[in-house]
Amino acid sequence: MKLYLKFFSMHLKSQMQYKASFFMTAMGQFLVSFSTLLGIWFMFDRFHTVEGFSFQEVLLCFAVVLLAYSLAECFGRGFDVFPRMISNGEFDRVLVRPRHEVFQVLASQMEFTRIGRLLQAVLVFCYALPACGVIWTWDKIFTLALMIACGSIIFFCLFLIYAGISFFTIEGLEFMNVLTDGGREFGRYPFSVYGKDVLRFLTYVIPLALFQYYPLLYLLGRETRVSYMLAPLLGLLFAVPAYAFWRFGLRRYKSTGS
Repeated sequence: MKLYLKFFSMHLKSQMQYKASFFMTAMGQFLVSFSTLLGIWFMFDRFHTVEGFSFQEVLLCFAVVLLAYSLAECFGRGFDVFPRMISNGEFDRVLVRPRHEVFQVLASQMEFTRIGRLLQAVLVFCYALPACGVIWTWDKIFTLALMIACGSIIFFCLFLIYAGISFFTIEGLEFMNVLTDGGREFGRYPFSVYGKDVLRFLTYVIPLALFQYYPLLYLLGRETRVSYMLAPLLGLLFAVPAYAFWRFGLRRYKSTGS
């Protein structure tokens, strides 16, 4: 942890050397996400409810997904740009160092400009938490914390799979953006609105619904079963096949010779 904090400090100081660029990029991230927020507002201005969910309830869902994704992207950025490390031969140096390769890739890149998205998620929370009608007892607060923490880990696992694919393709495959960026965009609404087949896929294959949809039902009082509250913890099992795929690719890694 001490070494990771040193990398954290190093990346932060490096990015803050150009403060104007840093804050303009962060503002750009804020505005991009703000356009999504406007899209939600226009939708509810026209239709008022979506699959029985109100505007405030959807905003709570949107804020959870945006915050979870932003945390994963900020601190797991090294895996998002991992194909570049493969193609230019930097990964060869990673393998000869004494630290674990996952730690080195994780610490190689941190994108603090994503604070723009984090800020928007926090602002949406400030509005949605009191307005969504949830009575915030200890179990509801615990559920919300699980949604954010486990959601970040699940998005991070998707970045890990994306990096693992690069062992075979050298370049990253754009279809993974359907699950990462797409998961963030589709996650603005409860996943049930996309149909039962999509909900099953996002439950049993890519467990985004386990931290977004099922605990949301518990928060809103539509389900009282404890299994719905603890569904995000079940989603953490996704880390097992994600890491196994990374190790599978690592064992078959061949240097590009760059």
